[in-house]
Amino acid sequence: MNNRKPLALKYRPQKFNELIGQNSMVLSIQNAIKLQRTPNAYLLTGIRGTGKTTTARIIAKAINCNVEFTSEQKCSEKEFCHCKSITNSNHIDILEMDAASKTGIDDIREILEAAKYHPSIAKFKVFIIDEVHMLSKQAFNALLKTLEEPPQHLKFILATTEVKKIPVTILSRCQRFDLRRIKVDEMTSFLTQISKKEEADIDNNSLRLISKSSEGSVRDALSILDQVIVTHNLLGEKVTEEKVRKILGLADESKIIDLMHFIVSGNSLKAIESSEKIFDIGADPKLVLHSLLEVCYLMTRTKTLGKISKDLNVSETESKRLEEIVKDLDLTYLTMLWHFLIKGLEDLNLYPNLSVAFQMLLTRLCHLKNMPDPQEVINSMKELKTDDLNLGNSDNLITEPKKTQIKNISQELEKPKPNLNDSKITSKINSLDDLINIAEREKEIELKFDLERNVRLVKFSNGKIDIAFNERLSKDFIKKLTSKLLEWTGHRWIITLSKDIGDQTIYEKKDEVKKKLFEHAKKTEVYQRIKEFFPDAELSNVEKVNKSKEEDL
Repeated sequence: MNNRKPLALKYRPQKFNELIGQNSMVLSIQNAIKLQRTPNAYLLTGIRGTGKTTTARIIAKAINCNVEFTSEQKCSEKEFCHCKSITNSNHIDILEMDAASKTGIDDIREILEAAKYHPSIAKFKVFIIDEVHMLSKQAFNALLKTLEEPPQHLKFILATTEVKKIPVTILSRCQRFDLRRIKVDEMTSFLTQISKKEEADIDNNSLRLISKSSEGSVRDALSILDQVIVTHNLLGEKVTEEKVRKILGLADESKIIDLMHFIVSGNSLKAIESSEKIFDIGADPKLVLHSLLEVCYLMTRTKTLGKISKDLNVSETESKRLEEIVKDLDLTYLTMLWHFLIKGLEDLNLYPNLSVAFQMLLTRLCHLKNMPDPQEVINSMKELKTDDLNLGNSDNLITEPKKTQIKNISQELEKPKPNLNDSKITSKINSLDDLINIAEREKEIELKFDLERNVRLVKFSNGKIDIAFNERLSKDFIKKLTSKLLEWTGHRWIITLSKDIGDQTIYEKKDEVKKKLFEHAKKTEVYQRIKEFFPDAELSNVEKVNKSKEEDL
């Protein structure tokens, strides 16, 4: 029978000095134990595989060990050894609970009931609750009081990957330790030691690639190393970086940089051909997209800080290539590229054929080079709006050539070229009434309506009109009136919005005249005689007739 343990279990740390990359946490916990100032509850948080549960067991052993746990002295075999039973997860006073499967208040009540009793053989009774963020709200509330003031013989150790889901009331009752990701250099050194112990024939580049792929998780790194050894070393083959990439579904870094070069160059054909070659070697589209995001970050860092430092694990050749690629790029484009890549991750999850979705994303990314700079577009719109209102009193709409931050081309706002038909150009417009009459003749009904009802004239002169207006004026009135005046008169007019109250609107004037005519008509003898014969009669309309008609009457 084969009793071979997976590497993640075989090399699980059993003491503080075996933990890697957590020096500050280890120092704090060890000093607290030496001074006998351990907190009521610990909270260990971090990503998967950084050693939260392992650290919890080590703490449980340290506070219950018969000898000084930090020393090299072994526990006496004549006495009961707490360390060994805690390591094997069968100690009667050390209770481990998985909150992912036991989330309810009844499960917490069992713990609180057991907390009343003193430990059977150990110094402290320890409750280790893993994935504590999975507990229900009622369970957390039930835990509050005991967590703050537990019996002297009781200690809590909580572990979680999502600390934000834990109520603040729980956090405030715990001493928190954040287990950080393991750096690539530290992980590579650790894997090198494990490889020697396992007599594995694997080169340093392969170990470095495994370290990067683990994303700071020791458990993930050991699991990948275990898979690599089983796949190749047990068959008598030497493990190389290329073989590790095939196992992990990763593309060569140089091929990813080539693909990024085609993207920023806008060469969609070459980009798609390059992606197909990458997929032919078994690379996963999602992992390729992650690699593109990493390259985009390195390009941005190169653009802002210059040459990439060695601690980013980039070779000298790759560093020079990135410098060459970003030479003609700017931060606006790199930022847009990053956001499109992030959006691409969501798109890959929406379509079952990842290769097709990835190639569609590549097409969009290649054409991103031709998109205008958003800030320049906004500025151009503001300039157009300012010119429409004629606040700048300028007749020249041609702006100076502007280079966008994405395209090194000149962008101009062309001067409007109205289709001026000589037959349409009328005589000079000398008053607001003339303008209204022309609008009526040209069947510009909306413009005529605004001129009559929503515009109050302040000053009218040839080529310039000062107006006030009410809240019902159309939003595009100024733009439309300026365009029509240019079309009708052949030259540009300036429409100025004045703060003065201005004259009455044409409609208000007509209405006032009509009211006066009504009042005058009601005072005439004819109206009085009609009311005598027809008391219910009402005057509905009054029209002014010319003098010739009045004389005939």
